[in-house]
Amino acid sequence: MTKGYLYIILSAFIFSTMELVSKMISSELNPFQLTFIRFLIGGLILLPFALKDMKAKKISLKKEDFLFLSMLAFLSIIISMTFFQLAVLYTKASTVAVIFSTNPIFTIPFAHLILKEKIDKNMIFSLFLSLGGIVLIFNPFNISPDYVGIILAVLSALTFSLYTVVGKLRIEKYGGTILNSFTFLIGVFMLLFIMLIFKIPVFKGINLGNIFQLVYLGVVVTGLGYLFYFSAIKETSASTASIVFFIKPALAPLLSFIILKESIPLNTLTGILLILFGAYVTLIKNVKTR
Repeated sequence: MTKGYLYIILSAFIFSTMELVSKMISSELNPFQLTFIRFLIGGLILLPFALKDMKAKKISLKKEDFLFLSMLAFLSIIISMTFFQLAVLYTKASTVAVIFSTNPIFTIPFAHLILKEKIDKNMIFSLFLSLGGIVLIFNPFNISPDYVGIILAVLSALTFSLYTVVGKLRIEKYGGTILNSFTFLIGVFMLLFIMLIFKIPVFKGINLGNIFQLVYLGVVVTGLGYLFYFSAIKETSASTASIVFFIKPALAPLLSFIILKESIPLNTLTGILLILFGAYVTLIKNVKTR
């Protein structure tokens, strides 16, 4: 159990730096390009672990498996993560971090519709608290130029939630490492095809000034981050490991304030507190259920 909580702390810290590091190079590289490189590296890092799991579980991927994984790849890499990188480009890293961390809350209605999971009062209360937090961050009474980035961040969180729920349909069969590694690699090949069609540069623009950030996003955030996260699920439980997404809304803005000198307006701070409280309600419910 102690090892599991260590994995939670490591993955929470790593995921909290994702928007921060992305922001540092968002103006130098195309969002599609950044997504492609990041998930190519991450998928390749997870691949040996995925192949090991396939051998241990005696899994052989068939045509229908690749079709299912391709659907997940389209949802996560092509839509969600592309929206995510565009959001980082158009608004503050701390804002994107907080909004993206609400994805476990958006999972509730999708899980009800697709997996037929029951919704109780606590879940509905938590959902409305998080939505209220997003509205406060959006600040509808004084819309700023950041609204494009905020909308993209919400769309990223929504589609990532849908990816999570659809992935649950076969997570028992594949396991997290297999599902994510193949989803990442299939997704980057889809993305490469789109980039070639629209003549978006693949590696152009990479230099000594941004190579460290790219390697960090690919190796540490996408590779080790997901590996630690699924190790946390294995050592504890999915409910306990979800604490990662509850720590991130508090930690990411603090790191952005310290490193990027991003200010945190009162409406954003209030929204963050609402989202954290909504996450706390969900966490307490998960712990009691467990």
